[in-house]
Amino acid sequence: MRTVAVVGASLAGLSAARSLRKQGYDGRLVVIGDELHRPYDRPPLSKEFLAGTFGEAELALETDDEDLQAEWLLGVRATRLEYAQRAVRLADGREVPADGVVIATGAAARTLPGSEGLAGVHTLRTLDDARALRDELARGGRLVVIGGGFIGAEVASTAYALGLEVTVVEAAPTPLAGPLGETMGAVVSALHADHGVRLLCGVGVKGLSGETRVDAVLLEDGRSIPADIVVVGVGARPCVEWLEGSGLVLDNGVKCGADGRTSLAGVVAVGDCANWYDPRAGLHRRVEHWTGARERPDAAVATLLAGGAVEPGVPRPPYFWSDQYGVKIQFAGHAAGADSVTIEAGAADERDVLAVYRRAGDPVAVLGMNQPRLFMRWRKQLAATAS
Repeated sequence: MRTVAVVGASLAGLSAARSLRKQGYDGRLVVIGDELHRPYDRPPLSKEFLAGTFGEAELALETDDEDLQAEWLLGVRATRLEYAQRAVRLADGREVPADGVVIATGAAARTLPGSEGLAGVHTLRTLDDARALRDELARGGRLVVIGGGFIGAEVASTAYALGLEVTVVEAAPTPLAGPLGETMGAVVSALHADHGVRLLCGVGVKGLSGETRVDAVLLEDGRSIPADIVVVGVGARPCVEWLEGSGLVLDNGVKCGADGRTSLAGVVAVGDCANWYDPRAGLHRRVEHWTGARERPDAAVATLLAGGAVEPGVPRPPYFWSDQYGVKIQFAGHAAGADSVTIEAGAADERDVLAVYRRAGDPVAVLGMNQPRLFMRWRKQLAATAS
């Protein structure tokens, strides 16, 4: 391969570029990103950066002396993969010829229909999103977070620490039931009530009110929640529209194997847009976690450089963490499919707990709340079992 294009300049794209050089690729390397910013760390955006304790320099993912000898095309969006011509077309009319392509275009925050152009309504996915939201939170007032997932919960926690009046609205009966299961989802989401944050569950949002700026969130049960600021945290969609018609199989992202290979030779996918095959579960999963974006590009790049002639290994169980109200939450594995959850240490009502998820007696996931040492021991055991 004389030229490899990495489409996406966040953590997964940077990790892929690093892997290419680490694995001996010395050809032309082009990194394409639709944001103007160099690669930056996203997890602090909802926590330290939003709180004002982290500056932008501390978000940088590249080291001061790092030089990947890459061409960085930033602030320009990829609009089409011209597979037959082996090229990536850009929004400014340019085409980047490429013998190999790494797709790392990530995911975009879902929005609330009808909220376009209404001041005070935010999503949180990018550095620019975080800048705008941080400026608003600094003024104080009433914040309504729509969506009780991890991003929404972290924003609520940060805003509470800043002194805002916070309400979280979650359509599901139990927040975080998807990733954590109902039992432990209820334990973790109880952190809101512990700190005086209002949590409304089992009710959807009908819309927003306000002429030029939001002034309330309207619920489907007829209630109206006054709001000076609204954060919409209702998930993300994979950024794969630009791949329509390319020949790639798209299904909740780019459908690929356990090694990142796609339906097209010379094209691999990594990060939040990749719907990887999980050999343990026998199905495809799109895992939107920091560790996956950092670790899995190694396998995808090995596949790309070898032309697919490598045996895919079994990836480590997915891992993510969250910091809410001073509590460190860590999770590894998959809660779905577990038939039991047992508390191995601590107490759920004190939010200091280590819980193990099992299926037919075998551990498949582990959750820790302020239990980092025990959690890491169980995480290693899960990884050993998986391999």
